[in-house]
Amino acid sequence: MRNNVVIAIDGYSSCGKSTLAKALAKKLGFIYIDSGAMYRAVTLFFIRNKVNINNDAEVAEALKQIDLNFHSRDYESHILLNGEEVSEEIRQMPVSENVSAVSAHKLVRHDMVCQQHRMGQEKNIVMDGRDIGTAVFNDAQVKFFMTADPKIRAERRFKELQAKGDKNITLEEVFENLAHRDYADTTRQESPLTRASDAIILDNTNLSQEEQLDFAYNHVKPFLTREI
Repeated sequence: MRNNVVIAIDGYSSCGKSTLAKALAKKLGFIYIDSGAMYRAVTLFFIRNKVNINNDAEVAEALKQIDLNFHSRDYESHILLNGEEVSEEIRQMPVSENVSAVSAHKLVRHDMVCQQHRMGQEKNIVMDGRDIGTAVFNDAQVKFFMTADPKIRAERRFKELQAKGDKNITLEEVFENLAHRDYADTTRQESPLTRASDAIILDNTNLSQEEQLDFAYNHVKPFLTREI
């Protein structure tokens, strides 16, 4: 029986997991941990250093050279890769196109899960990802599984990239990237994306961010009455 409270939010890419997790953490006064940013930061390191993910020895050596830390400010989680702020760079398409392959590697997965598990041992947290409720914290008090119509997800992601200045990407490319990531995430051998049997499904295709937060908070509140 854990003494701290863990809320796990899993789901497909570009479903708004991080947006909900940050808002929920702020409302509850919990710490937010973006597990996806960790895999993206590792992917960025691999790209920069031309790490061959098909070579286990090379991957293992690369992981030893990676130091990840989070800096939280106003419930925004900023990730540092070996001391460098990379929160913006890890959201660009080169990382998005490679993160599924990197995160599927057994050595990467094991290393990240161990780190995430340590992060949630003492403090009340909200963590989002692909396998938080199934592999990292299968004993989390509350679990959500987020999904949405693929076309809606692609449109949201496309607008996000456009707002960040990535004008060269097309909506079709974003849609194809999401489809590829969905397949890779759900079929990988190491911790595939799947809904935990006790996870609450949140389909946000037609929900605003405020409606999603209300939905999540109303499900969390009964479990946390004594802890909050």
